[in-house]
Amino acid sequence: MPSPFLHPGPHADLNSLALLHLRRDHTIPAILQSTDPTQTGYKEGSVTNTRFGSFPHSTLVHQPWGSQIAASKVDTGSRGRKKRKAPHDDDDNNTNDPDQTPQTPVTAASGFLHLLAPTPELWTASLPHRTQVVYTPDYSYILHRLRARPGTTLIEAGAGSGSFTHAAVRAVFNGYPEPSVNETSGPSKRRRLGKVCSFEFHAQRAARIAEEVQAHGLSGLVEVTHRDVYEDGFCLGEPGRGTSPKANAVFLDLPAPWLALKHLVRGGADSPLDAAAPVYICTFSPCLEQAQRTISTLRQMGWLGIEMVEVNHRRIDVRRERLGLEYEGVRGAVVFPRTVDEAVARMRMLEERTRLFRETMKAQDAADEGEQVKTETEAEKGESEPVNAAETKSAESDLPSYAQGRLLHRSEMDLKTHTSYLVFAVLPREWSDEDERRCREKWPSNRVVEQPAPKGRKQRKREEKERREEEERQDA
Repeated sequence: MPSPFLHPGPHADLNSLALLHLRRDHTIPAILQSTDPTQTGYKEGSVTNTRFGSFPHSTLVHQPWGSQIAASKVDTGSRGRKKRKAPHDDDDNNTNDPDQTPQTPVTAASGFLHLLAPTPELWTASLPHRTQVVYTPDYSYILHRLRARPGTTLIEAGAGSGSFTHAAVRAVFNGYPEPSVNETSGPSKRRRLGKVCSFEFHAQRAARIAEEVQAHGLSGLVEVTHRDVYEDGFCLGEPGRGTSPKANAVFLDLPAPWLALKHLVRGGADSPLDAAAPVYICTFSPCLEQAQRTISTLRQMGWLGIEMVEVNHRRIDVRRERLGLEYEGVRGAVVFPRTVDEAVARMRMLEERTRLFRETMKAQDAADEGEQVKTETEAEKGESEPVNAAETKSAESDLPSYAQGRLLHRSEMDLKTHTSYLVFAVLPREWSDEDERRCREKWPSNRVVEQPAPKGRKQRKREEKERREEEERQDA
């Protein structure tokens, strides 16, 4: 089955990953299943409970991505209850039977969520944190500097929570290993497929990442290995007898990356690097001293183009501040006088309204007593707007709404980054005399006729003098 990260399709499928978006900073990953594998007693089958309501998976399956799903009425109080089975009850009436058809859910009065297709960016924001996470601003820049493209074989040491793993497999993907899964017919010759070789020292984290790779349909594209890369290197299979992944990109998220650089060398059958292409590397170091030690080791190993980068990503909030009394009733506006003249005009308008109101009440009282009102007030004339109301209008009232107010920008306080130093380097491919000979045979260079060096003025005078003397001798 194709991975939902690479080919999500038009709607959510059964037994596939879906992201339940509750609010801007809260997303829940869930594997959509018809029956509850934990057998918690829900009649609706598998249910995901949130603070915004309960959502049976039967209401999520086959729904288009981006749909708004309403919550359902689920008896959450009966979860986990073990009812004593009566003697006359048979096995068909057991509510915990996984083969039983789920009950049709009933829509609740309130609560909803949005069904989103999984992407590496959304997975980074919703994954269970087992270690420090490599966020989107970091891994996007890292993959760019590593030249990760379709067909690249990338080594990742220190998988952690799997955030970088999902982003890397999307960057290097150009086809599935099984021909039957490929949607497009490839060329006749065998092409190199992109792959991510992930290494993790912690056994439980490695097992958890392997389960996620299997559940997300990334088997064959990501190979997870439990190993200490400081001692056993980066070859696939058993240490010392494994096969080379022939990687051309390396990412080391290790406490001491300089200890693993001794295995990233060319030469020999146990080299994990591609001998026919340059290799790009990136290391993570939490402090500057570790970055300096890594740079020193890279220079000793023959790496070139060494550069250290620190990524500080901030989101900038750009908005318009609408300040003034004319923005009364506008959402987000500050209804407050901007100048003294505007405040005085507002006070005069309020005083005029108060005077008109009092005259109106006085006229009504006089009419009730039967007295003849000789003079008509301004309120009886039907004036709907005070005389001084126009004074409160500013020149910005004629501008469109998007151009009104003052343009402001402010950066966010929290940094969603790894807060580490990135060290980049490149290891050029080896170039032997045989490679030079084959290159010249394949692309022969044109013969260049050597031109004589330009002569100086003294040399030209001397040659001219010798030529005249030779002519004089011939004439004599």
